[in-house]
Amino acid sequence: MSISSALSSALSGLTANSRMAEVAASNVSNALTEGYARREVNLSSRFIGMTGVGVTINGVTRHVNRGLLQDLRLSNASLGSRDTTKDFLLQFEKALGTPDQASSLSGRIAALEKSLIEAAARPESEARLAAVVDAARWLTQGMTDTSDQIQQARQSADASIALQVEQVNSALRGVTDINKKIRVSTVAGQDTTALMDQRQQLIDRISGIVPLREVARDNGQVALYTTGGSILLDGRPSILGFTATGFITPDMTLASAALSGLTVNGQAVSTSPAGGRLGEGSLSALFDLRDRIAPESQIQIDAIARDLIERFETPGLDPTAIPGAAGLFTDDGAPFDTLSETGLAGRLRLTDLVQPESGGALWRLRDGLGAASAGAPGYSGQITAWSGALTAARAPASGGFTAGARKFADLASELVSSVTVRRLSSETEASFATARADGLRTELLRDGVDTDDEIQRLLQIEQAYAANARVIQTVDDMIQTILGI
Repeated sequence: MSISSALSSALSGLTANSRMAEVAASNVSNALTEGYARREVNLSSRFIGMTGVGVTINGVTRHVNRGLLQDLRLSNASLGSRDTTKDFLLQFEKALGTPDQASSLSGRIAALEKSLIEAAARPESEARLAAVVDAARWLTQGMTDTSDQIQQARQSADASIALQVEQVNSALRGVTDINKKIRVSTVAGQDTTALMDQRQQLIDRISGIVPLREVARDNGQVALYTTGGSILLDGRPSILGFTATGFITPDMTLASAALSGLTVNGQAVSTSPAGGRLGEGSLSALFDLRDRIAPESQIQIDAIARDLIERFETPGLDPTAIPGAAGLFTDDGAPFDTLSETGLAGRLRLTDLVQPESGGALWRLRDGLGAASAGAPGYSGQITAWSGALTAARAPASGGFTAGARKFADLASELVSSVTVRRLSSETEASFATARADGLRTELLRDGVDTDDEIQRLLQIEQAYAANARVIQTVDDMIQTILGI
């Protein structure tokens, strides 16, 4: 080997070692960075003719376990879906309360039952009659608040849909731009690993919202498809469309076109988690919450309100009542209409006839809603009738409850119990999804940067660097010797 060849080899070695040290240091510093993939410098021997003249840097390889990454993305999408459902059911359960809570639905019903029993024992006591009115208003207020919370959850879901649609559109535009940069850099022979990291972070962000599959294309580009088959990006990005609704009421539905659906490039797509084109992610879960889960919960609380109203509208319960008039509980002051059950819980009101501040009189609880004047103060028959209506066995007319007659308190308990069962089931599913996502994330990190291995490699690089520097120093000494002759 000539002196010039030795010098060339040593210089190429220094260049290669410097690049390897840079990559190893980058690996160590980004060991826990989301979206970062371990790099490795690819080297090959360099020849001039048949003579070796050092080493050539062929590029930097980015190591990613594609299968594991895909599984993690699908797991994150499933987790987002499960958490959305779980959070709503937990909120609904808290709104209803548990039987041991005085402010729960069961507690308010118990308070009304107790106040009626106490008033029947002392019908002449205005304080006890007032307690009945307070307990009845407390019950209606609790059901109204629950209905409002359901609609607020739908409103929040609608706003979250709009936000996530914009996030997906923005991320798709970002992936498209990075695809173009990667293509240009690949053709120019430049390192594209940093761009690929940025692209993976954007794709990971999309995958939590819409589960997707990544397909490799030429020159380092990728295409993205939902697990349901919709094209999100293949050359050009798709555009998701959605219009947020300013205010949602119980009667507003997707089927009636009162609420916005989702479009992809102007075409309506199914948002149902089961068989929908979006697959199972947080976006489809939000649609499911707004359009199915929350409305079903509204139907149940409306059925409870209907049962309460109809119990006190039973013919003959109040002999003084005008036929067709509202009973003790009303639909915002009016008699209940079976064709207007949707949103009834939010309109549930105690009749003004027994509320002094609304022009009514407490004695009508004792003498009947249609009584023109107060009767004997010791009469308790009507109050006993009210109490009996609340505890009478009656089959619910709506709400999808199990068949059979039951007391009003038992009907409410069945609702609370069913919500608790559904919440526990959703929590179990969410816990499993969380454990699976955590396990996959840990496995992906383990398959990524091994800091111990990188430190050991840095020590080897240091030794190789020193050896190449020593060669250069030796060549310099030889040249100096030659020049001194």
